[in-house]
Amino acid sequence: MNLQDWPEPIVRVQSLSESGLPIIPDRYIKPPSERPSPLITINSSDENIPIIDLTGLYGDDQDIRSSILNQISSACREWGFFQVINHGIRPELMDTARENWRQFFHLPMELKQAYANSPKTYEGYGSRLGVEKGAILDWSDYYFLHHTPSSLKDYNKWPAFPNSCREVIDEYCEELVKLCGRLMRVLSINLGLREDQLQNAIGGDNIGACMRVNFYPKCPQPDLALGLSPHSDPGGLTILLPDDHVAGLQVRRNDQWITVKPAKHAFIVNIGDQIQVVSNANYKSVEHRVIVNSGQERVSLAFFYNPKSDIPIEPVKDLVTAEKPSLYPAMTFDEYRLFIRTMGPKGKSQVDSMKSPR
Repeated sequence: MNLQDWPEPIVRVQSLSESGLPIIPDRYIKPPSERPSPLITINSSDENIPIIDLTGLYGDDQDIRSSILNQISSACREWGFFQVINHGIRPELMDTARENWRQFFHLPMELKQAYANSPKTYEGYGSRLGVEKGAILDWSDYYFLHHTPSSLKDYNKWPAFPNSCREVIDEYCEELVKLCGRLMRVLSINLGLREDQLQNAIGGDNIGACMRVNFYPKCPQPDLALGLSPHSDPGGLTILLPDDHVAGLQVRRNDQWITVKPAKHAFIVNIGDQIQVVSNANYKSVEHRVIVNSGQERVSLAFFYNPKSDIPIEPVKDLVTAEKPSLYPAMTFDEYRLFIRTMGPKGKSQVDSMKSPR
């Protein structure tokens, strides 16, 4: 299959939204079973993913530290998602990063089109995931870029506007690489491993880090469409900076969709498929999706902390026992993510299909 180009002309969802059309094109209408049913979606309950305060994670008080470790452990096992506050990243940097991206998406179309992407690398300004011809599309535009390794990092593929955008993105990504490194140590300790063992299993210092900024324009028929179809993240860890005004992320739990209520200046952390693999499914990636809104647009920044792309990823040997044999064959992340790039988001079908036959 040729990944040089998209199978059909690209339509910017933002242009559709701003044209004022009262009904959405058929291409964006989900089949009835996949639509955001108002009955299931509207969470009258106060249920929310856990919010964990990281203050004291590196302090001398062992009780506080072990309490934080325990909270993260149960969040990983029970939810696959949690929010972190007091995580060490400046609130001003978070706000500036999100605001810069909001400004980018409101630039004139010809400036944005200069960054139009192709399925070969996904880098740049995009409006669809997957290259399946005739696929039902999501109601969103996005911008994808690489930060690490430096061989993939190309400032020319990052937006030049707003003016400080590139410096802000760089600082933001560097801070998140550090935060992910800290969280990986916690996950490793919680599995009874040496603190560097999980990190080493995905390539040590030679990880991949990239970002996808999602722009969800207003949608005149939000009950028929989704901003992002159900999927689990293919990589290692995901750190999401949600919109500070509009909720939209939903996490699947016990066959219900829980709408995440973001805490102020919190990051939303979730386990990706590769952590499910290296942990031998002690931690599981969880399906999530994004609903859209007729009254407000939404911007979110998803940062992906991924394995080195060309090394075999498989369960850590210490987590493989006679009682719990290795669940997954070794596969590189490059091989793994080709599925997503070809098919687009498809629930958890990818990681589930990999399980070794018994």
